[in-house]
Amino acid sequence: MLQVKGLRKEYKTFSLDCSLEAKKGQITGLIGENGAGKSTTFKAILGLISMDGGTVKLLGKDIRDFTPRDKEKLGVVLSDSGFSGYLTIADIIPVLKNLYENFDGDFFSAQVSRFQLPTDKKIKEFSTGMKAKLKVLIAISHGAELLILDEPTAGLDVLARDELLSMLRDYMEQDEERAILISSHISSDLETLCDDIYMIHKGKVILHEDTDVLLGAYALLKVDTKQYAELDKEYILCTKDEAYGYSCLTNQKQYYLENAPGITIQNVTIDDVILMMIKGEKSCAACW
Repeated sequence: MLQVKGLRKEYKTFSLDCSLEAKKGQITGLIGENGAGKSTTFKAILGLISMDGGTVKLLGKDIRDFTPRDKEKLGVVLSDSGFSGYLTIADIIPVLKNLYENFDGDFFSAQVSRFQLPTDKKIKEFSTGMKAKLKVLIAISHGAELLILDEPTAGLDVLARDELLSMLRDYMEQDEERAILISSHISSDLETLCDDIYMIHKGKVILHEDTDVLLGAYALLKVDTKQYAELDKEYILCTKDEAYGYSCLTNQKQYYLENAPGITIQNVTIDDVILMMIKGEKSCAACW
């Protein structure tokens, strides 16, 4: 569905060098701290900014060969995009019918009712959650094959995030040929939503892993100075100094469960992995 190879973009104070892929039937997440390059990557993928190198293929076609009809197969949510705040949902329905040949007005109206979005209220008067749900609803209401969503849950409370993620799960369940690329700094959203995750830091992808593997095979080893000196470090990715000794990130939890009795082994969250990969000292070539 999406193939990005060696995508480069150069700015005076920032360089992007990114490769990633989003496959049919899967939800792929892109995570990283603010300024890591997530939004720059999305804008380059969509042709909104020029590339300084690399290739982008969307739905099997080079982005440079994309036609207006091809673009209708994409559903896009960007943080700085959307309709004028002075319009109402009633105002934008005829616009959407003209924009998208396959716009499903009945589905759109049903979802507007489901999520209790007012049709006669100006969008600028919507809550943050209502605006976010409207953006995603527009993206999934015209038969898009691929969704590209940049921080769609930013600023939402727990209930609004859950409702929005439910929309995305429903979208995927309706057609196994679809795919989603989504970025978020709220890691808990991606833990429950994504099939695989890319981590980007300072413009470079530093980790790609299936979510199940990330949460199942990765672990933190908590060791004191003596334990660290005796530890088999073959499968240690990164190490971070702590008050009690060291935290060590591994992608071979089972190995240490079987071969390192007496040390503390903790399951990880995506936040744990982000912190270790960015703040920890790399211990082997596999870390980066």
